[in-house]
Amino acid sequence: MPTLRRLIQTPRFPYCAVFVIGCILFGGAVYLGEALGLAACPLCILQRMASLGLMIAAGIGIALAGSRTGSAIANLLMILTSATGAWIAGYQTYIQRVASDVQCSGEAAWWELFVDWAGEQAPLLFQASGLCSDPAWKLFGLSLAEYSLLIFSALTLYGIYLLLRQRA
Repeated sequence: MPTLRRLIQTPRFPYCAVFVIGCILFGGAVYLGEALGLAACPLCILQRMASLGLMIAAGIGIALAGSRTGSAIANLLMILTSATGAWIAGYQTYIQRVASDVQCSGEAAWWELFVDWAGEQAPLLFQASGLCSDPAWKLFGLSLAEYSLLIFSALTLYGIYLLLRQRA
């Protein structure tokens, strides 16, 4: 047990944990899409991209954990990407629960064009072919967007905690 405690207390541990969670978010979304035949919508793809951004921010934290400035930058990036992911997932949850007649497509916004471009570059990872209002699959009454909202929100709070702890 003392070895585990020492591992958890290392400066790189929080970033390693967030990196692993980001990998699970991204890999889980791709796996569930393929295994269950779920069609990802543009907002789902943006959430995947946010999890990639979270992994990059955590990677920066792993690399710069010994530096106070580097850790602060990594924490801010983690907060920014996880808050963005939470906002996207929250918007998709709103569409699925409240405004199911609202579609995230129609006249293509800039981000939808970006998702289309990314889907052309890496179809397995970023191909958007579903509707944002369709939860498609639920586990314990929650859609994937709702789980994503919970996880991204928790990671945002964790990033704020890390930043405040560092300042203290």
